[in-house]
Amino acid sequence: MFIDDAYAHLHALSLQGLGVSTPNPNVAAAIYAADGSLISDGFHNRSTSLDHAEVLALKKAGSAARGATMVVSLEPCAHTGTTPPCTGAIIEAGIAKVIYAVTDPNPLAAGGAQILKDAGLTVEYRKSPELENAQRAWLHKERTGRPLMIWKVATTLDSKVAASDGTSQWISGAESRDDVQLMRAQSDAILIGTNTALVDNPHLIPRGLKARPVRIICGEQEVPATNQIFDSEARTIVVKSKSIPELIKVLVDEGFNQVLVETGPTLGSALLASGNIDELIIYQAPKLLGAGKEFVAHLGISTLDDHIELELISVEKLGSDTKSHYRIVKGR
Repeated sequence: MFIDDAYAHLHALSLQGLGVSTPNPNVAAAIYAADGSLISDGFHNRSTSLDHAEVLALKKAGSAARGATMVVSLEPCAHTGTTPPCTGAIIEAGIAKVIYAVTDPNPLAAGGAQILKDAGLTVEYRKSPELENAQRAWLHKERTGRPLMIWKVATTLDSKVAASDGTSQWISGAESRDDVQLMRAQSDAILIGTNTALVDNPHLIPRGLKARPVRIICGEQEVPATNQIFDSEARTIVVKSKSIPELIKVLVDEGFNQVLVETGPTLGSALLASGNIDELIIYQAPKLLGAGKEFVAHLGISTLDDHIELELISVEKLGSDTKSHYRIVKGR
């Protein structure tokens, strides 16, 4: 079906917008002729243009947009912000029909569908769970006021992130590490604790990719200015505190949509216990240590009724490792 193919195309484009659209949503748009052929497309990328996806697609289409159908991953905005409303550009270009996959929850920008209808366009809302999932970080921020927080952990089969002597590189295999590079590129910021910064001296720049997520260090220990995380390849923010509310305030003030948490057990568990971890991704290697550092520290849970419940989103095999993706459905 036309809409299935169009939504699949938008899904791929929307994923390209992850990490480059903040503070805006990673919207994708495509314009189709009456015979279903693709005229033009675009996704929001603030690193190259302030134009929204709809405007990018319209500029590429030119006069071919008149009488055509636009398919967009999010309801076109109806307010003037950094740029004029997309509804105005769509109407002026002569688009005849608009199909959108997710309604805009932002009270300032919502209402675009009605404006387009009032202007005489045919407008259809065709819900897409896949496109909602692709844009979930921004949607989460709109709903909660803070970025989507994804905790990434590499463990052995018995949940160890380091051996008794402190060694931890490399628990996961090459395929898992490559997958992490993509996750980093799709995130606006990467968070680590000062202990991770001192022990691992990470660079946190996605290998082989253009993305440059902001690097954030949280904790009270002093990290030498000569460490890789302070080089000029990306911006680095230091939150010199153990306060979770203080850390979250910094993330909110920055306007991030998605933050990848690559901390050790102490900070990661504190974020989990405080209800600030939304998703958990575990790369589990087929290795056993029997002793060593567990990936989860003390959560203050003493009875089963207080457990933290997770919903399994997906499982996939990466080399010899297993990647499990969970959503936190019940906090403490």
